[in-house]
Amino acid sequence: MENFTPIASLLGGVLIGTAAVILLAFNGHIAGITGVTRGILTPKEGDTVWRVVFLLGLIAGPLVFQAISGAPVKFIVTSSTSVLVVAGLLVGFGTSLSNGCTSGRGICGLGRISRRSMFATGSFMAAAVITVYIMQHVLGGGS
Repeated sequence: MENFTPIASLLGGVLIGTAAVILLAFNGHIAGITGVTRGILTPKEGDTVWRVVFLLGLIAGPLVFQAISGAPVKFIVTSSTSVLVVAGLLVGFGTSLSNGCTSGRGICGLGRISRRSMFATGSFMAAAVITVYIMQHVLGGGS
């Protein structure tokens, strides 16, 4: 494993978990990216600013990391456009089906010991394992 980074991964997880707890404790909202984005697309009065700031923070995070560390942020797409489009549609369908996304269900829902989130997270993790197996071993790669 050439990209094994347990310390960086642990710190990233702690930061994500801390941000989710802060958002829930001080704003009463779940840090699910789909819900945050949906709230911008269907705005309610007084409920948009924090959502925009939250999403801008997701975009700014890697840029701040790069500015502080000097290490370039690598972003490599290894799949074809058609695979990315199909994957995006399937993720959208799954998000709609489970009424929540991986961040809302996997991070916030599991942290709240939600049974629905436990089932949803188990389901999308199983689907991910099956998808990777099919893409890599049955179809011969993701491109």
